Amino acid sequence: MIKVFVIDRVGPRDAIVRTGPNSIRIRQHRRQATMICVSIGRGRHRHVMAEHRHLVEQGAELVELRLDYIKGEVNVRRLLHERPCPVIITCRRAREGGKFSGTEDERLMLLRSSIAAGAEYVDLEEDVAASVPRYGATRRIISYHDFRKTPDNLPRLHARLAAMDADIVKLATMANHPHDNLRMLSLIRDAKVSTIGLCMGDIGTPSRILAGHFGAPFTYATFHHERALAPGQLSYQHMKELYHYDDINSETALYGVIADPIGHSLSPQIHNAAFRHQGVNAVYIPFRVPRANLSQFIEDAKVLKIRGLSVTIPHKESIARSLTKIDSAAKGIEAVNTVVFDGDQVVGYNTDCKAALDSLKQALAEADAGAAEENPLAGKSALVLGAGGAARAIVYGLRRHDVQTTIASRTRQRADALATRYGARAVDWLSRNKVSADILINCTPVGMHPEVDATPYDKHYLKPSMLVFDTVYNPESTLLIKDAQRHHCHVVTGVQMFVRQASLQYRLFTGRQAPADVMRDVLKRTIGPVKY
Repeated sequence: MIKVFVIDRVGPRDAIVRTGPNSIRIRQHRRQATMICVSIGRGRHRHVMAEHRHLVEQGAELVELRLDYIKGEVNVRRLLHERPCPVIITCRRAREGGKFSGTEDERLMLLRSSIAAGAEYVDLEEDVAASVPRYGATRRIISYHDFRKTPDNLPRLHARLAAMDADIVKLATMANHPHDNLRMLSLIRDAKVSTIGLCMGDIGTPSRILAGHFGAPFTYATFHHERALAPGQLSYQHMKELYHYDDINSETALYGVIADPIGHSLSPQIHNAAFRHQGVNAVYIPFRVPRANLSQFIEDAKVLKIRGLSVTIPHKESIARSLTKIDSAAKGIEAVNTVVFDGDQVVGYNTDCKAALDSLKQALAEADAGAAEENPLAGKSALVLGAGGAARAIVYGLRRHDVQTTIASRTRQRADALATRYGARAVDWLSRNKVSADILINCTPVGMHPEVDATPYDKHYLKPSMLVFDTVYNPESTLLIKDAQRHHCHVVTGVQMFVRQASLQYRLFTGRQAPADVMRDVLKRTIGPVKY
């Protein structure tokens, strides 16, 4: 016998939730968190059913069964019999990104059979919605897909879909511009019919995470991050454990990091862990923002009511044009890594400098009990490798602490410019090993994952009296750090600096003291053997 979940017609912001073997309740969503629908695309019935059971054991409340992935004849009744939670039945053609290879009549028969068998939802494309009439308690999702772009007139498209006896309208479009996220999320917020709007691709990731914040009944995730069924789709584990999607509601405060590319950033891991630890209703999101779209994104951030942003490559210098105020350190460094939205003010800060200098001071104080308490850097000399954003912040701090500073970069012109700007000295890259210094600081990416067998400095020139600081944090124990430890040098790792600068950002964002130990532990676990 097939179980039937009895449901009532529900409002535009509601979704169904299973509460017992044969019943479900209505969850109101205007002020509460929303669900994650997990898509299952497997070739065999038993694998689909096994994943369905596993997901429910992990807390999933709704799954999408992709019939188009099943090889051979599809047995809908077998899939729905004894199902552990409500389902969406979808059978997608190739032109909508699916794998169904049968005839259109065969596909429509599968959809009608799913409705007759009592599926809670059925996904129907616009051109077939009229051919599959409403029957029983099955709710109709009328969907639209565009894998090239996000159409210009989303409200008109939405109205057309909503008019086809839709319980829920679903739009999945490719994001080519960060502004597409704002357009899609605004559509969800203003829609009179319950709407799921998702922008595909890595630029569209924020729309997946924020769908519920703007009123969508649910968002979509994949069973595993290596089996995404749509471009940019996140895994159920990421949505649950990294972004805590179940806790996002209309009151959730929004923060994020902007970069291009964005996939390497570990800031979401540590900031979201800090919010969770302190019980702060907030979420921190990665925003991929191409250089040409930066000024528009800052305007969009105001509309989205984002409260704070971390800023990294390539925006640290160019973002100054979009700010109303810049603090003295950021102005001196000519680079911003933190933005706070404070009423009408958009304020830029730089936490890299203080984080780096505080890390150096602590290491020197621990290494030399006789070091000056106020300025343990006094009278020291430093060799800085690299002339990029991190080097700029560190050289600025070193010179303000009267450290004799030498800069070596693979691009001599950049080293000369940085040295002239802050009153330091520049040398050729090939001469770096000949420079005598108390402190060696690597600000290049040499040694970063996956090139972990590279080092920017010849180990034969390391001395036990040196303090070696590597700003690379993935891995923490770079080859340079390992060589320094073997030569009995004192070391500062990139993890120490990264956590310090993130803690300072957290304080600027929330006004709270950051749980640095929590942030450090999460970062180390993330860059270690266990990864999301």
